[in-house]
Amino acid sequence: MSDIELVKSCLRVIPDFPIKGIMFQDIFPIFQNPKAVNAMVNHFVNHIKETHPQGVDAIVGLDARGFLFGPMIAQHLECMFVPIRKKGKLPGETYVAQYKKEYGVDEFEIPADALKENQNVVIVDDLIATGGSAAAAGELVGKCKANVKEYLFIIDLVDLKGSSSLNAPAYSMITVHGD
Repeated sequence: MSDIELVKSCLRVIPDFPIKGIMFQDIFPIFQNPKAVNAMVNHFVNHIKETHPQGVDAIVGLDARGFLFGPMIAQHLECMFVPIRKKGKLPGETYVAQYKKEYGVDEFEIPADALKENQNVVIVDDLIATGGSAAAAGELVGKCKANVKEYLFIIDLVDLKGSSSLNAPAYSMITVHGD
């Protein structure tokens, strides 16, 4: 079984969560299978090494599921991990960006001193749907004057065309089409 097949076999779909009409892609069962976690992290690490042979300075993980595997990727790449959190969760000076999701509006923030000018980063999250939260993360990296080199997702809900709103290439392990 390939890394992608192993990770995909762990996913579960929960209908009508968090609201009616949403087919929630639950990644948490991946973390109940250490081999699947290892396969996912190694897959992303190898992808980054192949796509960005010059290396990256930081992995930026989105609140909250990007926090689950972003630090592991950063550790393997020997680079820093930077969290992007929901507004009001970070101390000190922050930059803020608003975004729309398929079921609401929210705000993200990043510490103003988290990244240095011209650092190269990869943004990670569990899933891309409309692209709103990922685009807001890219905006925040830009406010830090750093460079988004790529966005990585476990799952892409391709029918929603979220990657078309991003300012850098996107890569997903698994693509999901509507039924």
